Amino acid sequence: MNTLWPLGLLALLAVSVVAWLAGPVVWAAWRRGRLRRQPFPAAWRDILRRRMPAFARLPADLQLQVKKHVQVLLAEKPFIGCAGFTITDEVRVLIAAQAALLLLNRGAGYFSRLRQVLVYPGAFVVERTETGEGGLTHETRRALAGESWQQGQVLLSWDDVLAGAANPEDGHNVVIHEFAHQLDQERGHANGAPWLGRREGYARWAMVLQREFDALRQRLAQGVADDAGPPAGAVIHPYAATNPAEFFAVVSEHFFEQPAALAAAHPALYAEFARLYRTDPLAW
Repeated sequence: MNTLWPLGLLALLAVSVVAWLAGPVVWAAWRRGRLRRQPFPAAWRDILRRRMPAFARLPADLQLQVKKHVQVLLAEKPFIGCAGFTITDEVRVLIAAQAALLLLNRGAGYFSRLRQVLVYPGAFVVERTETGEGGLTHETRRALAGESWQQGQVLLSWDDVLAGAANPEDGHNVVIHEFAHQLDQERGHANGAPWLGRREGYARWAMVLQREFDALRQRLAQGVADDAGPPAGAVIHPYAATNPAEFFAVVSEHFFEQPAALAAAHPALYAEFARLYRTDPLAW
């Protein structure tokens, strides 16, 4: 009898530890479920109708998913105006709805490392210290439409957010691009290999993306395209050749905005992104 008491105590202790560790996860799931059950405000629906034509093209079940994801994202992620910019419901809803496209059918977290979204009225200037040949460093200044930081911030130009939402077929969407970086950064430094769910998927992902990345860089080296954009008949923007992380983010834009062209020109690449995002924009 006495020998059973320590075992029972250990079992109780183990259950308590598991419950303590699982507590935040269970609480987050309960809170998100409650948020998703709330009615979607009519004013928010009007914002999507006016500002995001891509939303109307989604099947009804995916529209519902977007709206539920918006409710969770707006409850969990702070939006901060920069350079005198004022955050409104239109700003928050339009950004969150475009970001929600990356969450469809995935069942994954809501950009788990994202802590805040910083919104500027237009392009913003960032300063960088770059190292050139011979180890010499120099300061550079660049005007950007968006940026994603591993520390948990997404920076966006509102002018570019509006432009990206207004034209869902041009392959340029700053929200999709920067939030794709956030997915890539969930496991650390962005490297073009986001969480795929299954270990066996990484070998295929790496093989296909490396092949496509190398082919794009080879075409650029041969002068087939320039920084102004892809040549006639091509799909992937030259900026994708910068590094694997940018390749992933740029192709994410093409996947959601130019699925037919991407699938026709790069079928294996399209298939990998369809598996990652668990949706098929060709069917929308």
